[in-house]
Parts: sequence; structure tokens; C-alpha cells
Amino acid sequence: MTTKHIILAVGMLLSVTACDKVLDVTPKGNYTTATYWRTQSDAVNGITGIYNILLEEDFTGHAEFTFDICSDDEYRAGDHSEDVAIENFTYDASNAQVRFSWRWKYEMINRSNNALIYIPKIEKMDEDIRNRSLGEAHFLRAFAYWRLMLIYGEVPVVTEDDVLASSYNHPKVSADSLRGMIQTDLLAAADLLPDTYGANDKGRVTKGTAWGFLCKLYMNWEKLDQALIYGEKVTTSPNYKLASTYLENFTPATSNNDEMLFAVQTSDTWGYSDFTTYHTPREWGGWNFHQPLQTLVDEFEAGDARKAVSVMGPGDKVDIGTEIATYSASMSETGYHFRKFSSWKSNGGLNYSLKTPLLRTADIMLLVAEAKIRTQGAGAGDAEINQVRKRAGLAEVSGAGMPALMHERRCELSGENERHQDLIRWDKAKLIDITTYYNKPKYGKNGNILVAARTFVRPKHYYFPLPQSEIDKSNGVLIQNENY
Repeated sequence: MTTKHIILAVGMLLSVTACDKVLDVTPKGNYTTATYWRTQSDAVNGITGIYNILLEEDFTGHAEFTFDICSDDEYRAGDHSEDVAIENFTYDASNAQVRFSWRWKYEMINRSNNALIYIPKIEKMDEDIRNRSLGEAHFLRAFAYWRLMLIYGEVPVVTEDDVLASSYNHPKVSADSLRGMIQTDLLAAADLLPDTYGANDKGRVTKGTAWGFLCKLYMNWEKLDQALIYGEKVTTSPNYKLASTYLENFTPATSNNDEMLFAVQTSDTWGYSDFTTYHTPREWGGWNFHQPLQTLVDEFEAGDARKAVSVMGPGDKVDIGTEIATYSASMSETGYHFRKFSSWKSNGGLNYSLKTPLLRTADIMLLVAEAKIRTQGAGAGDAEINQVRKRAGLAEVSGAGMPALMHERRCELSGENERHQDLIRWDKAKLIDITTYYNKPKYGKNGNILVAARTFVRPKHYYFPLPQSEIDKSNGVLIQNENY
């Protein structure tokens, strides 16, 4: 990792108004810590450089979402050979996908550490902007460690003290230690960040973002009472209410709404992300990856408005800008594509102003419902589940237990990189037997087997192996995860 230099890309879109106005950020190039972090502008641009990492193809631009192809919701499709082993649970430490995003998560940590070291030293700076910037750095570091924890379980930790001491080659820490550090950063972020922003800063992380990830962290940690406390800070706040329709979350002009707690910020004129390209049919400008399976499509109830927004199926009419085209089953191996991640310009071509969702209020609302059900019994989460169902045009439920909650999360969050982690979390808590979901084939549109029955091994497949290349570079300091 580069630790003495800060690399700032050409601006980062942090706001999209009705006119697609972007934050003014002057191209910066390369700086050392001796020549940077002098002014308020340096601080704001430095934080912008951290957000900018989210655009990387080998991070949330695509690679992070590949870890969900293990799930029972989608088929990998595409032409990446490393994905075959990920989907089949036959990967090892040399798998390219295992190492792709490792680099960018640590780059995010590195840039956050620099911000946390040097922003407090800037003499002339508006204190509200200083606090906001430090809150963003704490949050973005926590997000990188959160993703590392979910994928690998145990990883090395690098903090500000390590940067100042030029000490980077560390052994991994336990998952609980990692959760503790993430908790500390998220609590600091929640204390420093504002509740909301004006139009020109829409897209920056807020208190609600930090609270939402605290809720997710505590659910992963099986600290359900704490999850409920922080989840309800989100769900009871008027600042983070659900969008009036599900479609608003997946429409370029409205995807930066109150519900979108954290998203990769892109614009069709700046900030290209590969995410949309990967999910779109090849015939309509995309690369044809991540195809929904029939089992996911069948999960949607009759009348569920989310189905038409989420999935393209045979005979569907789709506005691809230059025409209203008809989707054909021949366009994919499963007969379907995700619709919620694709948008087209009126004059043709993909519209990259559609945001990549990383956290929505609906996710937190359903986690609150889950925490209530698991601590208070069936029916305790009905109010939250029914808010989500009402928006989808569905009848209310009464006395909902975990099966109903699991169904709702699957439909609401389809394709949003949650399913695999949900199944793992529920299996660890002995709420399900994950092998009944994974130890069977994935079928194509004609009933053909796309992926043969797989063998999920506990606890090995709860996490992925650490990249062998990182172990080799550590000269024996970094030890591989058990079972690999």
C-alpha cells in the first residue's frame, strides 16, 4: 500500500441535483503529505478522493458484488473464469476474484487514515466542515473494514498510528476485534456527521448512514438489542424515510432520495462505474453478467410492484432510449436479467447517472423487524414489514415470523449483494440450514443445469481465503484462514 502519498482523481460526484450539477473539484494529480493537507479545500478534496475509490471496477464498480453469485438468487453468467470457482465453492487462495478488491479496500483505509491524521492539523477551517470531513473519513474506513470482515473474517488492521510509525506488515486480527474497530469508527462518524445535506452535497454519508451500518454490524455480531437501537434511529427519522415508490430508487433522476443512505455516486457525464454495464444484456449495451434465477423470480408474490422493477423477463417491454424493445429469454442463460440496475439515455446508450445502492432504509427497516421477531416473537416486526409491503402494493401480514421476514428481504433487496450474507448470518444463528439452499443445482431457462449441485462446508465457506499474493508479500506475518 502507498502510505506517504495521496492520489486524488479528477473530482468525485457527491451531488446530483435536477440539473445533474456536480461538486466543483479541480484536478489535483499527486501530492506528498509535505505539500498537502494545508487548507479547507485540501480537506474536502482529500475526502472526495476517498469516495472516488468506490468507482473502481475491482471494488464496488463490480467485484464486490461477485461475492453474491454464491447465492441461490443469481447465476454468474459473463466470461470471467475466476467466477466459476466462486459460485461453485471450489475457489482457493490463488483465485483472482479473492484478491481483486482487497487492494482497493486497503487503499480506502489508507486514504482515510491520512485524512484522520492531517485534517485536525489544518489551522484555518470551518469547524462544521472539519467535523463532517472527519466523520466521512471514519465512516469510509469503517465501510472498508466492514467489507473485509464480511468476506475474509480476519484481516490485518492499519490505523493512524501505524501510518505515523511507517508500520504496515501486521498479522490479522480476530473477527470480533475487527467488529470492535468498525463499531468505534461508526460511532465516531455518527457523532460527527450531519443529519442531512443541502442539494449540492447530496450523496455524502450522514448520521443515518452510520446508524444504518451500526445496525447491520450488530446484526452480524448477534447483538440484536443494539441493532434495534441504531436501526430505529434510522426508521423513526423523517430524514431517512422510504421513497414513495420502489421505482424511485432505481431511476437516475430520483435515486438520490432520502431512502438511499449510501450509494456509489455517478453521472452520465462524469463518474463512470462498470456496475450498470455488467448487469445489462449484451444486446442492449451491457456485458451480460449476474442473471436472476427462476427461483428468485418465483419468490415474488402476484401483484408485487417490485418484480417488474427488479427483473426483466420474456415479453417485457423495455425503454432502451431509441425504442421500446422486447426482452427475450434468448438474451440470457436463465431467461432473465436484473432490470433495476439498467437505464438508458433518450438518444440511446446506457445512462450512468443511475446510482449503485450500497445501503437503503428498507434494508434497515427489515433488520429492525428481524431483531424484533427474534427478541420479542412472531408479529413484533409486523409494522416494519408492512411498511415495506405497502409500498410494494401488497396486503399486510399479521403475526409474521422469520420465514415471512426472509421472504421480504429476498424480494426487497434482490441483486443488492445481501442474499449470500443473509443466508450465512441466519445459518450461523441456526435459523436455517444453509446447505438446503446451496447443495443443489442452479437451473437455466430450459431446465438445463447451469451449475451442478454444490457442497457448502461449515465453517470453511463462511469466509473466503486471504489472497495468497498478500500472504507471500507478508513474509510469514499474515497467516491463511483455517481450512484453506
